[in-house]
Amino acid sequence: MSTTSDPAAAPRPRRLVIVGGVAGGMSAAARARRLDERAEIVVLEQSEHVSFANCGLPYGLSGEIEQRADLLLHTPGSLHAALALDVRTGSRVTAIDRAARTVHVATATGGYELGYDALLLAPGAVAVRPPVDGLDHPAVHALRTVPDLDALTDRIAALPVNGPRRAVVVGAGFIGLEAVDALVARGLEVALVELADHVLPPLDPELAPLLADELRAHGVGLHLGVSATAITGTADGAALVSLSDGTRLPAEVVVVNVGVRPASDLARDAGLDLGARGAIRVDADQRTSDPHVWAVGDAVEVVQAVTGDRGPVPLAGPANRQGRRAADAMLGRRTTPQAPVLGTAIVRVFGLTAAVTGAGRSTLRRAGLAHETVRVHAGHHAGYFPGAEQVHVVASFAPDGRLLGAQAVGREGVDKRIDVLATALRAGMGADDLAELELAYAPPYGSAKDPVNMLGFVAQNALDGTMPQWQPDDADDVLAGSLVLDVRTRAEHDRGHLAGALHIPHTELRDRLHEVRAAADGRPVAVHCASGVRSHIATRVLLQAGFDARNLSGGWISLDLARPDLTRAHDRALDGALV
Repeated sequence: MSTTSDPAAAPRPRRLVIVGGVAGGMSAAARARRLDERAEIVVLEQSEHVSFANCGLPYGLSGEIEQRADLLLHTPGSLHAALALDVRTGSRVTAIDRAARTVHVATATGGYELGYDALLLAPGAVAVRPPVDGLDHPAVHALRTVPDLDALTDRIAALPVNGPRRAVVVGAGFIGLEAVDALVARGLEVALVELADHVLPPLDPELAPLLADELRAHGVGLHLGVSATAITGTADGAALVSLSDGTRLPAEVVVVNVGVRPASDLARDAGLDLGARGAIRVDADQRTSDPHVWAVGDAVEVVQAVTGDRGPVPLAGPANRQGRRAADAMLGRRTTPQAPVLGTAIVRVFGLTAAVTGAGRSTLRRAGLAHETVRVHAGHHAGYFPGAEQVHVVASFAPDGRLLGAQAVGREGVDKRIDVLATALRAGMGADDLAELELAYAPPYGSAKDPVNMLGFVAQNALDGTMPQWQPDDADDVLAGSLVLDVRTRAEHDRGHLAGALHIPHTELRDRLHEVRAAADGRPVAVHCASGVRSHIATRVLLQAGFDARNLSGGWISLDLARPDLTRAHDRALDGALV
């Protein structure tokens, strides 16, 4: 009996239509082709560029990525040659007919209907347009697409070398900070405007001053807690940015990046379910409320891993993984269901790096989640090896010890620690697990007790009562009701100290406990040193001598970041005495 099959009887190849390229859409298209050589895969991209490195745009602006072509990862031609994809740029999908399973595609020359067996929406996000008059001024730019980069680059190139070269960046989020770095590298004088009271709002306020100091050190003018209200023109063609506090900033270049919102209009008009914040609601396999439609990327709703909040998280990593997952689901394969998203992110600010993962203190407070926060200011590698840089890490733990989130700022080693902590979060690890992590160690790379291990040790002590803590933001209550004991050296104390604090270096404490008892007069004792290490020793001495004692989390370093009004009062008093 012949086993030759009749080609005419073979099932028609499935047609997968993907709306939008870049991270999510192109990841799905490539994965689908690797899984199914027969599938017809059509990618509809409304712009000219279907696959580009949008996260690399600020580095193209700065000149670090020297060739524009390096940002263009693939073209329709290269994708057809490598993966047999039918990529159609300049093709905007304007409507979905779910009953007929077709999309309407508008092009420069007309429009047409295209049927699908499975439809994937990867429309991304659109820039939020703030309520500012004058956003149509020719000096105003965004930085989200290749045409945005081209327009900005051309604008800067046209500026006179010896004339004014001023820029205003509105929005101090991740992209805004990268734009500031890039514009300074291009030789512009930059002012940064942010409505929040600190730069990089996803970062908790206590670490943000490190970034603010770095920005000021590079000549960036900071305008925090204010908004841009209007942009007007000047006689010489420049722009004048008016702020809510009355300040007026002249600029030849204005970059506005105040956030994004999901590009979910197409899905909404098609009747697909959206979340409360306008993102497309999907299940764990990226399927929408229509069984034949999937969605990925910046436009979809995800679950925040720690708080359970639902909303969009516009990050490239999740978008790429979602694209892979959607391709598996559309082709009927087993998937790795979407896990709750941690929101891990990182940014370079000149010589500093800032990174976050999980939930910060501000988020935990808003969510009403009980937590204990610990701080470590440790070297990124062994202190005796040349070049050690301090890494400032803040982490929060649930009462049962589970890690809830972490943030870090430093010149070296931040990415390594946040990646380890993000992995620990995903694995559900807690303080005990961090304390026991076996991490690579040699003096040029780390310490035998890595900052991640130290977080675990400190959290263990805080959670089990070995080391009761007081927090920098408790300072007012502490000063009102406790004896503050400063156990730093005399030289450190003389450089700045809290008013009314008793100073006893920790090496002298055992012989001077009677002084502490007399000064405390029955009050609790709030101990501090520079970073929390020496005061840990001192607090243990006091506890075992019968005192009600607590250690300042993060020491003077953290207090100075959180409450400079207290720590620098001594400096102001000295300045006044010298006048």
